Amino acid sequence: MKMTLAEIARVVDANFNEALGDVTVTSVAFDTRDLQAGGLFVPLKGDRDGHSFIPEAVKKQAAATFIARDHAPFVTSIPQLVVDDPLQAMQALARYYLLMKVNPKVVAITGSNGKTTTKDMTAAVLATQYHVVKTPKNYNNEIGVPMTILSMDPNTEILVVEMGMDRPGQLSALSQLAEPDVAVITMIGEAHIEFFQTRDRIADAKMEILDGVKEDGLFIYNGDEPLLRERAEAVDLAKKTFGVNPDNDLFVKNVRAFSDHTEFDLSRWPDLHFDIPVMGEYNVTNALAAILVGRKFHIKPEAIQRALATFKITENRTQWLTGNQGEAILSDVYNANPTAMKAVIRDFSQFQCAGRRIAVLGDMLELGDASAQLHASVASELKPEAVDEVFLYGQEIQPLLEALQATYAPEHLHYYPVGQQAAMITALQAMITPNDLVLLKASHGMHLENVLTALTSSVND
Repeated sequence: MKMTLAEIARVVDANFNEALGDVTVTSVAFDTRDLQAGGLFVPLKGDRDGHSFIPEAVKKQAAATFIARDHAPFVTSIPQLVVDDPLQAMQALARYYLLMKVNPKVVAITGSNGKTTTKDMTAAVLATQYHVVKTPKNYNNEIGVPMTILSMDPNTEILVVEMGMDRPGQLSALSQLAEPDVAVITMIGEAHIEFFQTRDRIADAKMEILDGVKEDGLFIYNGDEPLLRERAEAVDLAKKTFGVNPDNDLFVKNVRAFSDHTEFDLSRWPDLHFDIPVMGEYNVTNALAAILVGRKFHIKPEAIQRALATFKITENRTQWLTGNQGEAILSDVYNANPTAMKAVIRDFSQFQCAGRRIAVLGDMLELGDASAQLHASVASELKPEAVDEVFLYGQEIQPLLEALQATYAPEHLHYYPVGQQAAMITALQAMITPNDLVLLKASHGMHLENVLTALTSSVND
């Protein structure tokens, strides 16, 4: 980007020294570690007040900084734009830059699971024909979305933006900021059910992504989900559905799952065979969403096929690693909810294994009053003939322990409460052999990454 302070001040309704109006800003950052010389610093409220980092922004040769009105006057050597709220000012600037400066087509993607993977697949498909910018990492909230917009090159033709939410109204605001041409909902799960109470309310919140969609926009959604089917009936937009069921506009056939890739065929192009470099049948539906977006922008089927075969995922949350004993470890410790946990266990149970399959599972957080029921429901995917040893860690996971006691012998069921992770690591290290497969899955707050580090430390040294 390239804008003068005078233009920025007009957009965000800021007070500033007009004599400095011709100072040029070439980037925006809210973290001084990412700040480039000539950039605009946005001090946000977090664990620390962002204004305390302004001296560091000066050292980084920032061109200017926002200042919250309740912090003015603020003593600094760089130009300052005084605004009511720096975050709102950044959002206003992002909207202006998007609509008035770059004006790309916008694809917005949300869902309880699969947002990031679908974003990466979609961007790869569209990049075969267009200049595409996508959400970096998981910058999908009220800070990340405007930062993604402000990072666009002026020649961006399509912006693929991931949108997350953990409260009502959040997706509505993000959608109205970005004004999507295409909105995608991957699925409705139980993520954040502690705050929303029911899947119906989660579905209502996900539908907010349509609040800013252009009148001639397209709504792409998982047609296997009745909650979305019901709500889509009242939507006055063009619509396309994807899924497994044959009543979808695009449905999958002949899925062939492997530990490091997944093959599938489609109803629409029976002579084309697709192969995506990620495990899990659940990732096939993510690919279907990306395919529908690609077809909206007239990408040829053969180009879509090639793009999906080589796409790169932003953050490999289901990653195969080699452990200290030579065992294969499937690490998925970034996040967890019941839908995702069941899906990864289902796939893990089918992988070829010369030794034992060992599942290490931790609490799934933010499930609220439904926690006990949802943890216990995971038992449906754990079978002694498929998963030999089950290690459970945490407090919320105890109902799963109780449910598994009906099918697992005590010597194959291992429970460790919070605070005994070290003891669990010691037991795992004593048990694991070179031919075993190990699954690690829990919410990030359970810190199973410590278990992963212990099981792989000698390999990484």
